[in-house]
Amino acid sequence: MIEAIGLTKRYGDKTVVNNLSFTVRPGSVTGFLGPNGAGKSTTMRMIVGLDRPTAGGVTVNGARYAQHRAPLGEVGALLDARAVHTGRSARAHLLAQATTHGIGRRRVEEVIAMTGLDSVAGKRAGKFSLGMGQRLGIAAALLGDPQTLILDEPVNGLDPEGVLWVRTLLRGLAAEGRTVFLSSHLMSEMALTADHLIVIGRGRLVADAPMSEILTRAQASTVRVRTPMGAELAAALRGRPGIELTHVDGTAYEVTGSTAEEIAEAAAAARVVVHELTPVQTSLEEAYMRLTADDVEYRTTTPERTSDRTPARTTGAHS
Repeated sequence: MIEAIGLTKRYGDKTVVNNLSFTVRPGSVTGFLGPNGAGKSTTMRMIVGLDRPTAGGVTVNGARYAQHRAPLGEVGALLDARAVHTGRSARAHLLAQATTHGIGRRRVEEVIAMTGLDSVAGKRAGKFSLGMGQRLGIAAALLGDPQTLILDEPVNGLDPEGVLWVRTLLRGLAAEGRTVFLSSHLMSEMALTADHLIVIGRGRLVADAPMSEILTRAQASTVRVRTPMGAELAAALRGRPGIELTHVDGTAYEVTGSTAEEIAEAAAAARVVVHELTPVQTSLEEAYMRLTADDVEYRTTTPERTSDRTPARTTGAHS
């Protein structure tokens, strides 16, 4: 278990992590999300003692990282896959780490096989691709068979097979009762991997809840409707407060502010033919963007372009 209480980190006048408190519990995969500059990497570095908090503190399995006599057996961390001696082979890198904790060669060979490094274990790590470097970093994190795993962008550079392997591995470790804490900018992958989410912005806690709860909170009442009678549907919905109908393309529309059942009833009463009624599900990416909309430090601008989408109130729908 990881427990942070009032965790704060300042560099001069800049507060990177601001009074952050959270608990990462065993038995589930906890995702750590936030925009660039939100303080995620700094938080992870403080957990494993690489940065000292300005205020507050954080413990792993009941003690500060530095207090563990054999930290590799408590915490496995991947914070920077490039942090290896480039002149050493993958096997030599792992053996050097194993020696510091009295871990035998057999375990080194086990993690090499587990991470798919068998064919390149004798090659210099400096020659590795980004994806193979990630596998080596994960192998090092698993070396001490730890109860807690902390992984920063573990699928960065991996091919689809590697991404699936990491997802299966992490969910399997959580199912064994271990604590798994990972960050990623790949929302689609996080949605498939994490059970719980901690979201920060500008160093502050934005959300700390199960994945399902965060998606439910962000769920917009939007229904996709396909009908050849758009004008008639607009007329049927007119006068109902808070409802907006938007023409998407052809015979497709999106209705916000109403449910599929209510739209179906209104259409039936007005004898409007409806070919499709589908509630639109909010993705993790959409939920995340809404949560962090006010906390993005680095923004980009997109040139305006012509769109097929023609927003219209119910009075302006196409037939």
